[in-house]
Amino acid sequence: MAFWAMRSPSPLPARIAADILRFDAASERLTGWVQFALGGFLLALYLIAPKPVDSMSRSLVPLGLAAYLGLTLIRLYFSYRAPLPKSFLFGSLIVDVALLYALIWSFHLQYEQSEAFSLKAPTMLYVFVFIALRALRFDPIWVLLTGLVAALGWVIMVINAIAQDGRDAITRSFVEYIDGARILIGAEVDKIVVMVVVSAILAIAVARAQKLVLRTARDQMERAEIRRFLPAPVEAAITGADKAIVAGDGVERNAAMLILDIRGFSAFAASQDPKDVVAALVSLHAIVVPIIEKHGGIVDKYLGDGMLATFGAARESDTPAADALNALGEIVEAATRWTDEHSGETGLRLSLNGAVTAGPVIFAALGDTARLEYTVIGEAVNLAAKLEKHNKAEGTAALTTAATLEAAILQGFRPECRVTHLPARRVAGVAEPLGLVALA
Repeated sequence: MAFWAMRSPSPLPARIAADILRFDAASERLTGWVQFALGGFLLALYLIAPKPVDSMSRSLVPLGLAAYLGLTLIRLYFSYRAPLPKSFLFGSLIVDVALLYALIWSFHLQYEQSEAFSLKAPTMLYVFVFIALRALRFDPIWVLLTGLVAALGWVIMVINAIAQDGRDAITRSFVEYIDGARILIGAEVDKIVVMVVVSAILAIAVARAQKLVLRTARDQMERAEIRRFLPAPVEAAITGADKAIVAGDGVERNAAMLILDIRGFSAFAASQDPKDVVAALVSLHAIVVPIIEKHGGIVDKYLGDGMLATFGAARESDTPAADALNALGEIVEAATRWTDEHSGETGLRLSLNGAVTAGPVIFAALGDTARLEYTVIGEAVNLAAKLEKHNKAEGTAALTTAATLEAAILQGFRPECRVTHLPARRVAGVAEPLGLVALA
């Protein structure tokens, strides 16, 4: 696992860890292709650029660049086959820096100068390219390691030059350093310090960025998981609020409630294996929920073998009653087929009953400071629950009130099934008789 994943303050979920590994593998391939493009550019530039007139021997630059391109291709090949082990990465890092420094060292041979001459080659600036390339992996340890290897390599270059040219090659004169092949210790220390400082600053920047990325990745994963438990309109109400939502925050809307319940489910659950009971519920929900969502509703909550869906509560709508009745009619039809299939498998016949009511409700956040839940409150909710139970008394599968049907028709609802008016019905828990409508 990547260094930055291991430094996470809490264990990473397996999915995020797997994403990090895939990101690391892709970053290593990207690094390889950038290195290959850089090496190819430098080789092309060397071949077309005018050569120095004072070169005394054939330059080793094209051979070094060709070797660099070859090693880069090898690394790319292995990176596409499997994630590269840390030992391989560290070894390739050392080879990259060593190859660059070998080219720099060869300059004194090419121009027949003392070894101190090589220390002034501007080619050493490419070491900062190597340091920056390691930032593509988005792991600060590799940036820092590259800088430290480069600094250590330059120390070796300086020591070797002094050993070969003698202590007389050292000068304290900046002018002599600039004009001749002399070694100014302070200048070489500056180069080493800059390598270390640049790599450290870049590593810190990468570390800060990776923390943000890791937190964002975790937040996105958590949000994606939470989204599976929260309907999109409810999530939008939470994330789109101008200020933090507290218990009691709510809005009044004209909405429609749809309540569904399975008749005979208690007896079924008592006689079946729990896994089969859950499987039956899941299979029904797979049919019902898409219908609800297709008509603009959301499932507010699952009520054991039933559910409460709302239309126009979480998200304002001009046609909540029409949408709810359209959904109820389609659900009853689809549930009938589900009942036939299920009874053939188990020998027990389950039936789905439903009811729709419309009216003003409060879409509100309830709970305490530790946990909140959005729900709907209002007479329409209570009445829908009572009507759903009243299906048993009427021997119907789907009920609504005459007032809800009238409102739905004004909103464009056109019943596709038979509609039966049931005037002046007594509903348990309701004081006055109600005009009901049965949807066949």
